[in-house]
Amino acid sequence: MGQPGDLSTGAERKLGEKVAREMYRDPDYIDDPVLVEYVQDIWQKLLAGARARGELTSEIDERFAWQVLLGKDREINAFAVPGGYLGLQLGLIAITTTADELASVLAHELSHVTQRHISRMMEQQNKQTPLMIAGMILGALAASRSPDAAGALLTGSQALAAQQQLNFSRDMEREADRVGLGVATQAGYSPKGFVNMFEKLQQSSRLNDFGAFPYLRTHPLTTERIAEMQSRQELAGAAPPVPTLEHALMAARSRVISNPGVDAQRSFLADADSAGLASQPRMRQSAVLYAATYAAFRLHDRAAVARLLPRLHASVAGDAAGERQARLLEAEIALATGDNARVLKLVDPKSDHRPDLLFGAQAQVRSGQAKEASERLQTWVSLHPRDSTAWEDLSAAYQAQGEQLRAVRADAEAQAAHLDYTAALDRLKAAQDLARKGAARSDYIEASIIDTRAREMQSLVREQALER
Repeated sequence: MGQPGDLSTGAERKLGEKVAREMYRDPDYIDDPVLVEYVQDIWQKLLAGARARGELTSEIDERFAWQVLLGKDREINAFAVPGGYLGLQLGLIAITTTADELASVLAHELSHVTQRHISRMMEQQNKQTPLMIAGMILGALAASRSPDAAGALLTGSQALAAQQQLNFSRDMEREADRVGLGVATQAGYSPKGFVNMFEKLQQSSRLNDFGAFPYLRTHPLTTERIAEMQSRQELAGAAPPVPTLEHALMAARSRVISNPGVDAQRSFLADADSAGLASQPRMRQSAVLYAATYAAFRLHDRAAVARLLPRLHASVAGDAAGERQARLLEAEIALATGDNARVLKLVDPKSDHRPDLLFGAQAQVRSGQAKEASERLQTWVSLHPRDSTAWEDLSAAYQAQGEQLRAVRADAEAQAAHLDYTAALDRLKAAQDLARKGAARSDYIEASIIDTRAREMQSLVREQALER
């Protein structure tokens, strides 16, 4: 399996960008620097594992985006999008116990992309348009959570075609399990993470999923997949996953973000004040204290933050990764409360770690060190041109220095990073107007870059219009 089908890599990337553009616009989309860094660390290891196994060909490695987009919904879900984009809901991170479990989900979805399942779908349903295929993919995802959704696909005059599509999807899921297991293992993660994750998915769906009508499903029954993974890991002699303090804190952060209601946030604080917390294992205590501190911050309860933060630091003492996450949380809180000096003591703006860079740059701009911030951010975006948040921070840094032309161009690049080429072109045209009015008299190079990028954006906008 793994034949490319009729859809070229370029066409698949464009199809993926259509879907990703809407994902960026979705109110649930979130660029949380701390969680993004943690997920990206796992994701990059899996990509390296796929390359080592030969699953990731040089063509799609170069042409596809390979980006994971986070959603703050508490739904337990992850899905692959054409062109190397993945969607991951925080609700899924929140239920995981180890990085191995999260890696199993990402490896599974990665394998959907490397095995060119979208292209193979197109080959089987060659009378369907690409956008209809995208709709079927989203329908398949819904069906995996509710058999009723899959049953709905079988109604009407297209029942036979839908049944064939469901059968093909089951094969794709089995293949993604098998290939994903190899990729995760190659990346250093325990294959037992797959079994543990399937068991959690089965448990989470047991109230509305009674295992009926397996022939109507897009995904194989979870019990079937558990048995398959168990047999494979027994053959491999796999060691069990090892929980880490850092993952416990990231799962706690995901729970807080994905449950935004005031009552839910207060319940996190109540957990920290529970009399039985002291008798819990250290990892559990740290996760509860992290969630409570973060919830107190989101509730603007400064007194609770001041009370909980020392307890959190004490609970993670001696664990380097845990200490760093507690320090980043304190820096985030200090940044929100305007204590910029404290932020710069807690993070290193020159660090190669994204949260340190972004928190530090914002504190530098507010502290009159915009030049230092812009220099570091410019280096970062040259290496990570699709980092919209970094471009936005760079725009603010240029604005603080009175470099209006560069600020507008950075804002345009932020829009382009989210695939909103029309908005990017509008900003670049505004920059060209500034240049004509004399703003570029001392920055001819920047004006030239703006003209070049404006032509590129015009071409992309025309392509989008033709696709519509």
